[in-house]
Amino acid sequence: MVPPVAVSPLIKTARYSALIAGIIYGKRRYDHLKPIAAEERRIEEEEKKVREEQERIAKQLAEDSILK
Repeated sequence: MVPPVAVSPLIKTARYSALIAGIIYGKRRYDHLKPIAAEERRIEEEEKKVREEQERIAKQLAEDSILK
């Protein structure tokens, strides 16, 4: 097996700094987007309820017109 290559401490520091910066950025971005997504899901759920109610009424009216 080949022995590991010695990596410069500057390169190691830069790599770990970039990793930590990416983790922090991702956490902040997630915390920013989470409430926005929750609001969109809530609005979509309300629209779905309204749409289902309209479909139910339309179906009921269609059945009534066929029977009369």
